[in-house]
Amino acid sequence: MSDALSTSDAKTPATEGKPSSKRKLYLGILAVAVLAAGAGIFAYHELYGRFYQSTDDAYVNGNLVQITPQVTGTVTRIAVDDGDYVQAGQPLVWLDPSDTQVALESAEANLAKSVRQVRGLYSNVDSYKAQVASRKVDVERARADYQRRAKLASTGAISREELAHAQDALNSAQSALTSAQQQLDTNFALVNDTVIASHPDVKAAAARLRQAYLDQVRSTLVAPVTGYVARRSVQVGSRIQPGTALMAVIPLHEVWVDANFKETQLADMRIGQPVEVEADLYGDKVSYRGTIESLGVGTGSAFSLLPAQNATGNWIKIVQRLPVRIRLEPDNQDKYPLRIGLSTNVTVDLHDQDGAVLAQQAPKEPRFSTAVYDQQMVQADALVERTIHANGPSEAGVAKR
Repeated sequence: MSDALSTSDAKTPATEGKPSSKRKLYLGILAVAVLAAGAGIFAYHELYGRFYQSTDDAYVNGNLVQITPQVTGTVTRIAVDDGDYVQAGQPLVWLDPSDTQVALESAEANLAKSVRQVRGLYSNVDSYKAQVASRKVDVERARADYQRRAKLASTGAISREELAHAQDALNSAQSALTSAQQQLDTNFALVNDTVIASHPDVKAAAARLRQAYLDQVRSTLVAPVTGYVARRSVQVGSRIQPGTALMAVIPLHEVWVDANFKETQLADMRIGQPVEVEADLYGDKVSYRGTIESLGVGTGSAFSLLPAQNATGNWIKIVQRLPVRIRLEPDNQDKYPLRIGLSTNVTVDLHDQDGAVLAQQAPKEPRFSTAVYDQQMVQADALVERTIHANGPSEAGVAKR
């Protein structure tokens, strides 16, 4: 009996040691796994993670080119609707041209009248020049007549009364010359150093004709850029005023991405760094290449209607976000077009640190422009030239004394 108890007591320590060994083994494995995971995370961060910054707070943005009238009118026709594709210069909306047509014809007639009146001024100058020349001849004749009579009067050949008449005739001729010269000066001042086309009256009438022509042309609203129609609100029969938003044209080939990164992510971001963009619309099967075009100069809260200020009690210490503008390459945009407002995921490659944080030079050329209005003034000038030429030669010489 005692041998059995002793045998049982001898086996107890060995049996109790097995669970402790397994526990140590498991703890060792766990420690190794934690160290391996930590080393992996550290290696990932040092070799890859720290060179990339990502955000899903990013959206497609673009230009909303508003179509607004420049003249008052009643809408008679609308050529497009939401979603339609339009090209630059394509007519979109027509206004009733009756009022502008009447104003154009009135301005054209007024210019013709002004040209003819200025031609009359040039003719008056020539007429008074002839009168001055004639009065000078009269003065010379009267002076010569007076001088002859003065010699005769000294010898007593003629009476003093006849000499007085000769003196009066000379004075009258000189007065007539003075009056003609003053009239010449007055009319010459109206055309001095001008031709018909550069005369102030003609230029004023020409300006009114140009304005009337532009109003007539602007009664047809055209697309400033190539793109897609959105937010059409105009209706046929509406009486619209200048500046009223009728619709918008969105050039989808010029969209960009505004990515709102946390301020803690921006330390290593530079202009020109490559970016990869994925749109939620297409998922990760479609990606777009881009580059950082600019880093924002202020956070969203700084430009809000009520910016955070401690004095007003609405200030809270939170991580701010700064908009980063990303210019997209044209890859995939024809096959997978983006739209304004789409959500995107953005990843920035931070390897290249040569770029600037802020732009260092002013743009050398306009970022956005349109040429659809360039010919309007050229055509107005051509109409003015034709009107002047039809009513009087614009190449008339400069008036001279």
